[in-house]
Amino acid sequence: MKALVVYESMFGNTREVAERIARGLGNTYEVTVSSVDEATPAELTGLDLLVVGGPTHTHGMTSSMSRTAALEQADQDPELNPDPHVSDSGLREWLADLPKHSRLRAAAFDTRADGPAALTGRASKSIGRRLRHHGCDLIVDPESFLVDKANRLLLPELTRAQRWGELLASAET
Repeated sequence: MKALVVYESMFGNTREVAERIARGLGNTYEVTVSSVDEATPAELTGLDLLVVGGPTHTHGMTSSMSRTAALEQADQDPELNPDPHVSDSGLREWLADLPKHSRLRAAAFDTRADGPAALTGRASKSIGRRLRHHGCDLIVDPESFLVDKANRLLLPELTRAQRWGELLASAET
């Protein structure tokens, strides 16, 4: 069985989570991890599971403006290093171009600030809605992985991401 994990990452947190999710899927699936700027329609052929995730910006998915603002923030903070795959387009644009996939099993995740979701927002909810709009069946509820105020993943999150990948792998077909 084949799985594809597509991610958008500004500072590497979401990439790390995507890689750990892939590790959790690895005992059941042949897994490919692709950044949003690398993921191609050809990778969707013969796919059994699509997992999509990105950072939460201004209560939802990134936009051109929020990506620009994040890069400007990185210019001001030497602790923040932009992910090498940051591009002009993100998940919002990638999902808009996603072809219809009747009944493709899928899951959505995000990274977001540690705090109540009502205050931080959750990109995973929007990602999940867009996946369903394109004919995908979400096999679990969208999931969030948390970062601290300095934009670093909280300690248990990578372990939790791998366990979530294992959960996805064991979800009923």
